[in-house]
Amino acid sequence: MTDEATSPTLGRNLPGVLLVNLGTPDAPTVPALKRYLTEFLSDPDVVTLPRLFWLPLLYLVVLRTRPAKSAEAYARIWTKEGSPLLLNSRALEAKLQVALRQRYGKPVVLALGMRYGNPDIAKALEALQQGGATRLLVLPLYPQYAAATTASSFRAVSRLLERLGWSPRVRDLQDYHDHPAYIAALAESVEEYWDKNGRAAKLLISFHGIPKQVSDAGDPYAGQCAATATALAKRLGLSADQWQLTFQSRFGKARWLQPYTETILKECAAKGIHEIDVVCPGFPADCLETLEEIALRYAEGFRAAGGERLRYIPALNDRDSHVQALAEIVVTALKEA
Repeated sequence: MTDEATSPTLGRNLPGVLLVNLGTPDAPTVPALKRYLTEFLSDPDVVTLPRLFWLPLLYLVVLRTRPAKSAEAYARIWTKEGSPLLLNSRALEAKLQVALRQRYGKPVVLALGMRYGNPDIAKALEALQQGGATRLLVLPLYPQYAAATTASSFRAVSRLLERLGWSPRVRDLQDYHDHPAYIAALAESVEEYWDKNGRAAKLLISFHGIPKQVSDAGDPYAGQCAATATALAKRLGLSADQWQLTFQSRFGKARWLQPYTETILKECAAKGIHEIDVVCPGFPADCLETLEEIALRYAEGFRAAGGERLRYIPALNDRDSHVQALAEIVVTALKEA
């Protein structure tokens, strides 16, 4: 949490900005993963199955098997400083605080809260309240809107504000999937990577999937992912055969958004495409899904299928163009409020 979010500024009538990210376990251990997954998978926005069916399955099956597997995955990417997602989100928070001060020209109180795990949204809201915020802008770090992430965050904030007995004027930022500054930051990161490392024959633009049933029911996520990918490919000047939209992180046996990233990688290897670049625009900060799933596990699978190199292009994290894009989005919203 930044200094301004904890400074004694009560009564200053300041705008507050709540950054929300998905969250992370406290450690790459089975007990920590069990706590984290219990909170995460108990959310009806994440798993939409009927509670009477899902909760027994969760407690009797999933939480007895998945924490150990997830702990192994987290252990592969955990750093001496801790969780990559938390470290990257903290670095982004710190730089964004400075950028907001410069762009807005007035004090802004900023705090980071995780939807699941720590630091939680409740503590972030308390810090914003104590910092003197009287109106609140909620910015989930999910560029593409989805009920399981964005809407869940908004509902959590609403519940926690009621519990705190705090009633600031609230504005929810729904998405920024096609914002020009966000697309420009993505393109810059890809071009910079290519300048340093060369360019593979194909670029996969991979997003976290959601169940197809949820998408068919009206969730706008799939369409926004397609819009982001198309805008990025256009900005990069790619032809139709040089890139492809895919979806990763499938959970369970239900049909999710397709094509699956893992399947396309195997198909590319079978076609003799030996080098693949992958970028994941739905993840503003590097995390398990990018560092372990894509950069390690999918890369291993690609080689096993006959490919040679899968190169993961890092998330935007705290790079300056990302910070400035978010600052532009926030300042515009604050001035409109």
